[in-house]
Amino acid sequence: MADIERVDVAALDLMDPASIDAFAAAHLDAARPLHVLVANAGIMSQDLVRDARGYESLFATNHLGHFQLTNALLPALRAADGARVVSVSSGGHRLSDIRWDDPHFETGYDGMLAYGQSKTANILFAVELDRRWAADGIRGYALHPGQIVTTNLAPWLGDARREIGLIDDAGAPVIDPSRDQKTPQQGASTSVFAAAGPMLDGIGGVFLMDNDIAPLDDPAAVVHQGIGPTTGVMPHAVDPVSARRLWDLSERLLAG
Repeated sequence: MADIERVDVAALDLMDPASIDAFAAAHLDAARPLHVLVANAGIMSQDLVRDARGYESLFATNHLGHFQLTNALLPALRAADGARVVSVSSGGHRLSDIRWDDPHFETGYDGMLAYGQSKTANILFAVELDRRWAADGIRGYALHPGQIVTTNLAPWLGDARREIGLIDDAGAPVIDPSRDQKTPQQGASTSVFAAAGPMLDGIGGVFLMDNDIAPLDDPAAVVHQGIGPTTGVMPHAVDPVSARRLWDLSERLLAG
């Protein structure tokens, strides 16, 4: 980032509540309005990892960390007099709804289900944020960027990436946007669209893909439950009742 003008860099650990509070406090102390917040961080894990509170790490990082950060920055978002909060979700949300009775996998941990739950949470967060804060001029969006093999989000896939067509025989990424396989720049495009696209003025609480509002998927018609092209958003991820329920659950979990 050193060669980009007017860029400040600060430490932020989304699995550490104290780090989140310190980051937010520093921004609020600067008294700068916040026009766009992109919640872009994300992890995947084959193995069960817990944070200091005992919370499952994917849910804690991908959702709870962003939830805490966004709420802490609410005064700056309000001060912008028009702001957008963009949650980078994934087509992986189709892997799992919220595990309401066991969100932290006290039993039966599965890394892909944990990832799917956290990505569903990203979308539900955007839905409820928009409902709560739209009157303050703050709109919420969630999105699927595509499959970006070069991010190395799942290093344990190894040679399996070749078997499922993410890389070719020489190990180079297979780029085919028609199959949802994109460059980092192509993947970032929908985030930019969510953050600044004038087409979304007056619209919020929606799931985006390919620089557009995604259609609602038919769960019975979804063939790919793992890696594969994303065709839309699953109903469980945009259900307004679930969105309110997740917000309430998240507040309770942050309260300890």
